[in-house]
Amino acid sequence: MAKLFFRYAAMNAGKSTALLQVAHNYEERGHQVRLFTAQLDDRYGRGQITSRLGPQREAELFNADTDFLRTHEQAQSKIACILIDEAQFLLKNQVWALHELAHLHNVPVICYGLRTDFRGELFSGSASLLALADEMDEMKTICDCGRKATMNMRVDAQQRKVTEGQQLEIGGNSRYRSVCGRCFRQS
Repeated sequence: MAKLFFRYAAMNAGKSTALLQVAHNYEERGHQVRLFTAQLDDRYGRGQITSRLGPQREAELFNADTDFLRTHEQAQSKIACILIDEAQFLLKNQVWALHELAHLHNVPVICYGLRTDFRGELFSGSASLLALADEMDEMKTICDCGRKATMNMRVDAQQRKVTEGQQLEIGGNSRYRSVCGRCFRQS
Protein backbone atom coordinates (compact mmCIF):
# COMPACT_ATOMS: atom_id res chain seq x y z
CA MET A 1 0.00 0.00 0.00
CA ALA A 2 1.22 3.48 -0.86
CA LYS A 3 1.95 6.09 1.79
CA LEU A 4 2.26 9.83 2.25
CA PHE A 5 5.81 10.72 3.32
CA PHE A 6 7.13 13.97 4.77
CA ARG A 7 10.88 14.50 4.68
CA TYR A 8 11.70 17.74 6.45
CA ALA A 9 14.75 19.65 7.59
CA ALA A 10 16.23 23.06 8.09
CA MET A 11 17.53 24.78 4.98
CA ASN A 12 20.60 23.35 3.25
CA ALA A 13 20.09 19.76 4.40
CA GLY A 14 19.90 18.34 0.88
CA LYS A 15 16.14 17.96 0.49
CA SER A 16 16.11 18.82 -3.22
CA THR A 17 19.14 16.63 -3.85
CA ALA A 18 17.37 13.70 -2.18
CA LEU A 19 14.20 14.33 -4.20
CA LEU A 20 16.16 14.35 -7.46
CA GLN A 21 17.86 11.08 -6.47
CA VAL A 22 14.52 9.41 -5.74
CA ALA A 23 13.18 10.57 -9.12
CA HIS A 24 16.29 9.17 -10.82
CA ASN A 25 15.92 5.83 -9.03
CA TYR A 26 12.31 5.42 -10.15
CA GLU A 27 13.04 6.47 -13.72
CA GLU A 28 16.13 4.28 -13.99
CA ARG A 29 13.83 1.33 -13.38
CA GLY A 30 11.37 2.44 -16.06
CA HIS A 31 8.78 4.07 -13.79
CA GLN A 32 7.21 7.47 -14.37
CA VAL A 33 7.20 10.12 -11.68
CA ARG A 34 5.65 13.55 -11.40
CA LEU A 35 7.68 16.32 -9.83
CA PHE A 36 6.13 19.47 -8.40
CA THR A 37 7.62 22.60 -6.89
CA ALA A 38 6.09 25.79 -5.54
CA GLN A 39 5.30 28.45 -8.12
CA LEU A 40 6.38 31.20 -5.73
CA ASP A 41 9.92 29.81 -5.38
CA ASP A 42 11.84 31.47 -8.19
CA ARG A 43 15.38 31.31 -6.78
CA TYR A 44 16.61 29.19 -9.70
CA GLY A 45 13.87 30.04 -12.19
CA ARG A 46 10.26 28.98 -12.11
CA GLY A 47 9.54 25.30 -12.48
CA GLN A 48 13.04 24.15 -11.53
CA ILE A 49 14.05 21.82 -8.73
CA THR A 50 17.67 22.66 -8.14
CA SER A 51 20.24 21.16 -5.81
CA ARG A 52 22.99 23.36 -4.43
CA LEU A 53 25.31 20.59 -5.66
CA GLY A 54 24.35 21.36 -9.26
CA PRO A 55 21.75 18.88 -10.52
CA GLN A 56 18.42 20.33 -11.52
CA ARG A 57 15.41 19.45 -13.58
CA GLU A 58 12.09 20.82 -14.64
CA ALA A 59 9.02 20.26 -12.53
CA GLU A 60 5.36 21.09 -12.65
CA LEU A 61 4.36 24.12 -10.60
CA PHE A 62 1.86 24.10 -7.79
CA ASN A 63 0.09 27.09 -6.28
CA ALA A 64 -3.01 27.67 -4.18
CA ASP A 65 -5.25 26.65 -7.10
CA THR A 66 -3.56 23.33 -7.85
CA ASP A 67 -5.92 20.38 -7.56
CA PHE A 68 -3.66 17.34 -7.21
CA LEU A 69 -6.55 14.88 -7.55
CA ARG A 70 -7.68 16.41 -10.85
CA THR A 71 -4.13 16.64 -12.23
CA HIS A 72 -3.60 12.98 -11.36
CA GLU A 73 -6.85 11.94 -13.06
CA GLN A 74 -5.81 13.86 -16.19
CA ALA A 75 -2.40 12.17 -16.38
CA GLN A 76 -1.90 10.35 -19.66
CA SER A 77 0.14 7.52 -18.15
CA LYS A 78 0.52 5.51 -14.98
CA ILE A 79 2.45 7.47 -12.37
CA ALA A 80 4.57 5.42 -9.97
CA CYS A 81 5.31 8.24 -7.51
CA ILE A 82 4.60 11.93 -6.89
CA LEU A 83 7.49 14.02 -5.55
CA ILE A 84 6.92 17.49 -4.12
CA ASP A 85 9.64 20.03 -3.35
CA GLU A 86 8.99 23.05 -1.11
CA ALA A 87 6.06 21.19 0.47
CA GLN A 88 5.79 23.74 3.28
CA PHE A 89 3.90 25.91 0.76
CA LEU A 90 1.11 23.38 0.29
CA LEU A 91 -2.34 24.22 1.60
CA LYS A 92 -4.20 22.01 4.06
CA ASN A 93 -6.71 20.82 1.44
CA GLN A 94 -3.84 19.93 -0.90
CA VAL A 95 -2.20 17.77 1.75
CA TRP A 96 -5.54 16.01 2.26
CA ALA A 97 -5.69 15.42 -1.53
CA LEU A 98 -2.17 13.97 -1.51
CA HIS A 99 -3.18 11.74 1.40
CA GLU A 100 -6.11 10.52 -0.71
CA LEU A 101 -3.83 9.84 -3.68
CA ALA A 102 -1.66 7.64 -1.49
CA HIS A 103 -4.45 5.77 0.25
CA LEU A 104 -7.21 5.51 -2.33
CA HIS A 105 -5.25 5.67 -5.60
CA ASN A 106 -2.21 3.72 -4.38
CA VAL A 107 0.33 6.36 -5.49
CA PRO A 108 3.24 7.02 -3.12
CA VAL A 109 3.63 10.74 -2.42
CA ILE A 110 6.93 12.01 -1.04
CA CYS A 111 6.98 15.61 0.16
CA TYR A 112 10.17 17.51 0.98
CA GLY A 113 10.11 20.79 2.84
CA LEU A 114 10.85 22.98 5.80
CA ARG A 115 9.09 22.31 9.08
CA THR A 116 9.22 25.86 10.47
CA ASP A 117 9.74 29.43 9.35
CA PHE A 118 12.27 32.02 10.56
CA ARG A 119 10.22 32.61 13.74
CA GLY A 120 10.10 28.91 14.64
CA GLU A 121 6.44 28.64 13.61
CA LEU A 122 5.00 25.84 11.49
CA PHE A 123 4.16 26.48 7.88
CA SER A 124 0.57 25.51 7.02
CA GLY A 125 1.65 22.75 4.65
CA SER A 126 4.13 21.39 7.16
CA ALA A 127 1.55 21.36 9.94
CA SER A 128 -0.84 19.37 7.75
CA LEU A 129 1.93 16.98 6.70
CA LEU A 130 2.97 16.45 10.31
CA ALA A 131 -0.65 15.55 11.06
CA LEU A 132 -1.32 13.28 8.06
CA ALA A 133 1.96 11.78 6.86
CA ASP A 134 2.26 8.05 7.30
CA GLU A 135 6.03 8.33 7.63
CA MET A 136 8.20 11.29 8.56
CA ASP A 137 11.93 11.58 8.27
CA GLU A 138 14.06 14.40 9.58
CA MET A 139 16.96 15.11 7.28
CA LYS A 140 19.90 16.60 9.09
CA THR A 141 22.34 19.43 8.55
CA ILE A 142 24.65 21.27 10.90
CA CYS A 143 24.87 24.73 12.40
CA ASP A 144 28.06 26.79 12.16
CA CYS A 145 28.76 25.76 15.78
CA GLY A 146 28.70 22.06 14.85
CA ARG A 147 25.38 21.13 16.48
CA LYS A 148 22.42 19.78 14.52
CA ALA A 149 20.60 22.66 12.79
CA THR A 150 16.86 22.59 13.37
CA MET A 151 15.93 26.25 12.81
CA ASN A 152 15.86 28.59 9.82
CA MET A 153 17.13 32.03 10.78
CA ARG A 154 16.38 34.96 8.48
CA VAL A 155 19.23 37.45 8.29
CA ASP A 156 19.68 40.92 6.88
CA ALA A 157 22.50 42.13 4.60
CA GLN A 158 24.86 42.33 7.61
CA GLN A 159 23.96 38.75 8.65
CA ARG A 160 22.00 39.95 11.71
CA LYS A 161 18.94 37.96 12.79
CA VAL A 162 15.59 39.25 11.53
CA THR A 163 12.68 38.58 13.90
CA GLU A 164 9.77 40.34 12.19
CA GLY A 165 8.23 40.27 8.76
CA GLN A 166 6.00 38.21 6.54
CA GLN A 167 6.28 34.46 6.84
CA LEU A 168 6.92 33.98 3.14
CA GLU A 169 10.07 35.54 1.80
CA ILE A 170 11.95 33.51 -0.76
CA GLY A 171 15.70 33.51 -0.37
CA GLY A 172 18.77 31.37 -0.20
CA ASN A 173 22.00 31.54 1.76
CA SER A 174 22.16 35.33 1.56
CA ARG A 175 18.83 35.59 3.39
CA TYR A 176 18.71 32.50 5.64
CA ARG A 177 21.01 30.41 7.81
CA SER A 178 20.41 26.94 9.21
CA VAL A 179 21.12 27.08 12.94
CA CYS A 180 20.73 25.03 16.11
CA GLY A 181 18.27 26.06 18.81
CA ARG A 182 21.01 27.62 20.94
CA CYS A 183 22.38 29.81 18.15
CA PHE A 184 18.80 30.74 17.16
CA ARG A 185 18.14 31.94 20.73
CA GLN A 186 21.51 33.66 21.24
CA SER A 187 21.46 35.64 17.99
